[in-house]
Amino acid sequence: MMVDLKRELSSKKDCIGPALGRIPSGCSILTASHQGQSTGMLVSWVQQAAFEPLSLTVCLRPERPAVALITGSGKFLLNVIGSDPGPMFKHFGKGFGPNDDAFVGVAVQESAYGPLIEDCIAHLACEVRSKVSAGDHDLYLAEIHSAWSAVSAESYTHTRTTGLGY
Repeated sequence: MMVDLKRELSSKKDCIGPALGRIPSGCSILTASHQGQSTGMLVSWVQQAAFEPLSLTVCLRPERPAVALITGSGKFLLNVIGSDPGPMFKHFGKGFGPNDDAFVGVAVQESAYGPLIEDCIAHLACEVRSKVSAGDHDLYLAEIHSAWSAVSAESYTHTRTTGLGY
């Protein structure tokens, strides 16, 4: 027998955080290049935004080194992580400074949108259409120009205990 419990919404952060953390997301490595520089970073706030034109959104902190490269080039490459995220988390989870080589020990192919990481299961080449400030992150809307995907590979997805932090 199902019990009908009254649920009260609350505006308190300690109530919002756990609910927000239940929204599932994947993880990808966003790469960008501009004027001979390139970098990569772990991102989890990515979502399809439209069917026509095919578009996605990604949220980035303004101070991340990739932002300057995206601003300069107007594009980025999203490298989708497979069901075993360990190696990508270990390498890209620590973050990189503006002058660090983010790809030491990582098999990559060059692309016009950013380095293509060979150990990822899908790649989406994106051109930025707009950027909106969303508090401590900026939301980028990008049109997908080309892509590749492994046919049978599963992507990594997760939920968080709380939506108040990574």
